[in-house]
Formats: sequence, structure tokens, C-alpha cells
Amino acid sequence: MKLKLFFSLFTLLFININAQDYIFGKIVTEDNAEIPDVTVINIRTDERSTTNRDGHFMISGRVGDELRFVKTGYERTNKKITKENIASPINVTLTRSAILIAEVEIKKGVTGDIKVDSKNLNPSKKVQKLKSDLAVYMSQKSDPGVLAARAGEFVQPVTKGVFSLGKIKNKWDDIDFMSYLQTALGDKFFEDLKIDKSQIQHFILYIFRSGFERKFILKYGYCNDADLNRFKNAVLNRISLYKTP
Repeated sequence: MKLKLFFSLFTLLFININAQDYIFGKIVTEDNAEIPDVTVINIRTDERSTTNRDGHFMISGRVGDELRFVKTGYERTNKKITKENIASPINVTLTRSAILIAEVEIKKGVTGDIKVDSKNLNPSKKVQKLKSDLAVYMSQKSDPGVLAARAGEFVQPVTKGVFSLGKIKNKWDDIDFMSYLQTALGDKFFEDLKIDKSQIQHFILYIFRSGFERKFILKYGYCNDADLNRFKNAVLNRISLYKTP
């Protein structure tokens, strides 16, 4: 009997330690404009997500994880996850990358003086040799070791279709669908089930992760009465398990 009790306590402790939470957030520019299609990467798990059209994102993780935010035209940003980020959404600001302006070569005009023009328009032998040496050097192949990652440096893995970068063609994502359910059902629906207002989104995500089918809802951005009733039935079937310690 004591052995079974010890095993049960150990199992619960292991689940709590390794439990994954969902991290919500919003990404904006320096001008506070929402940025869509930003790739969000959990470096520990290599799970990826993308921001929706309003700059919102959702990704699983836990305290201590490091998230990386990548978007063409913006500086890459990393952020460590703290307890505060689990309890409330995080806000991330991306800085636009500096735009390099092409160098403009200003040539001296012809003066009519043969000595001056020959000096200005004809490069010296040293300059000609330097250009020749540079051309030879640039034509040589680089040693692969030059581009190899240094010790301790994170290297983005190259994969073929293993990770999802989000369904760009979908009109909704889970955050959109969650907001719709809260509006359509109202907070009273969840309060009658003894779900605190602060736990409503967590409970809806629990239903999603329990296998609730929503592929076409997200694809077309539309939830009909039949889908709403399916969700209600899923809630009634799972509410007791959700409240079980």
C-alpha cells in the first residue's frame, strides 16, 4: 500500500515538473503597430508558431525557456520566459533592420590637362596589382570550417517539412476561435460550470488539446451552431476530469 502511494506521489511530481504551459503574447513595431507572420521559436523544444494578422501568438513552453522572434526586415530578438510571462501575456517589440545604402562612386571630371587627367583617370600600378590580387583571392573557395558554428553557439536545424510554421491560409487560429467561443457562450456559461474567469482560456485550451476537431473552423474562420454544440458536449464530457486534482 505504501509502495503504491509513493509511486502515485512520484508520478504527480514528475507531471508537475515537466508540465508545459501555453505562452501568449503580442509582437509590435517600435511605432506600436502589430506585426503579422513573425516566426516564434521555442529554442529548447524547437516548436514554432507564427503571429496572426493582429500580431498575437501562442506557443507551449515553461519557465526558463528562451523564445526567438524572427521576421525579415527586423532585428532578431530573444526573450527568456519567467513566471510572470506564464501568468499574463508578454509584449515583444521588434526593431527594424538598418538599410544599407549603396556606395556611390564620384568620379572626377575631365579637366583638359593631360597630366592631371592621366593621374585621375588611370589608376597607379599598385592599385591595379591590389585589384588583381583581390580578384584571385575572391575566386578561391572558402574552407567549410570558416562557416562552422563555434562552441556553444545555437545552430538552426535544417529540416524538410518536420516543423509547422503555422497555417498561413487559415482565416482563424486557436486564439481567434477562443475569443469567438468566449463571446458566443458568455462568461456565465463557464461560471455555471464553476470555472473562474481567469481560468476560462486555460479551460478552452484544455478542451482543444483533448482532441476537439476544429480543422475546418480554423480554415474558413466560421463556427456554426453544430460546432458550438459539439464544443458544449466536449465541455460537459471533460469538466469532471479537468477539476480532478
